[in-house]
Amino acid sequence: MKEYEFSGKTVEEAVEEGLAALSLTREQAEIVVLEEGKKGGLFSKGVKARVKIGKKMSDGERAAQFLEGLFPLMHIAATAELTEGEQMHINIVTPNSYAVIGHRGEILDAMQVLAGAVANIGREEYERVVVDCENYREKREQTLRRLAGRLAEKAVRTGRKVSLEPMTPYERRIIHSALADNTEVKTASEGKEPARYIVVIPNNLRSDRPYGDRRGYDRDRRGYDRDRRGGYDRPYGDRRGGYDRDRREGGYDRDRRDGYDRDRRGGYERRERPSSPRPAKRTPYFGTYLGNSGAGKKEEDTNKEEE
Repeated sequence: MKEYEFSGKTVEEAVEEGLAALSLTREQAEIVVLEEGKKGGLFSKGVKARVKIGKKMSDGERAAQFLEGLFPLMHIAATAELTEGEQMHINIVTPNSYAVIGHRGEILDAMQVLAGAVANIGREEYERVVVDCENYREKREQTLRRLAGRLAEKAVRTGRKVSLEPMTPYERRIIHSALADNTEVKTASEGKEPARYIVVIPNNLRSDRPYGDRRGYDRDRRGYDRDRRGGYDRPYGDRRGGYDRDRREGGYDRDRRDGYDRDRRGGYERRERPSSPRPAKRTPYFGTYLGNSGAGKKEEDTNKEEE
């Protein structure tokens, strides 16, 4: 805001002169009194009154000026362009748009909050200020509307609630507005700031989900019977793989293995196995071949006695 200095015999005279020179009314001007005039006496010279007058800044101009003072602190080369209409719109022009927008518009949202606070100083009714850069707001709104449509279709198809990620109030309003005319779903905001999020609730919400099952399906209907897994029956009390060890192919009878009777709890009783005749002891072949076996020697002695 440019300011100009004017002087006159009185403050009122200086103000009137300044307003006429700048073609402003008192409501449009910002007036600062620098020095009040004094009348001269018999031995003193009078002093003229001095005032400084400038055009009063609008709320939007004050917010834009605030942002331009913020850019050097952020080490960003940028300018703020104000457009005033139904709402105050400030467009930031910069070669480094990502430094202004940030991840999902976080920096841009922070600038918008600050600009809104500055623009509404002394106002009784809050007026919204939109801060944009490279048409990011419109692109983000289109993305959120497409996302809302997809999640509404998912909620109706599955019959389950669908929760979105935490969003700012501005983005939540976009989701609510996008699904306001949808007759198959309704939306609700849950949680607390800054983690407040939207839940899309279908009208055909399923209520037959078993207690404790949070994965969207019936645990007892997963394509098989728990008692018939693998094509066999699990005997009561047998937890060693779900089958009867006495019936498995190539198995054995546990009550008859190794000759023990397991039905007698006082200890294992050894069953007598049927005895089989032992084979006759064979004459060592190696000794017979060399003629050193005992049997061969006895036969020679017998022949000599007979002779």
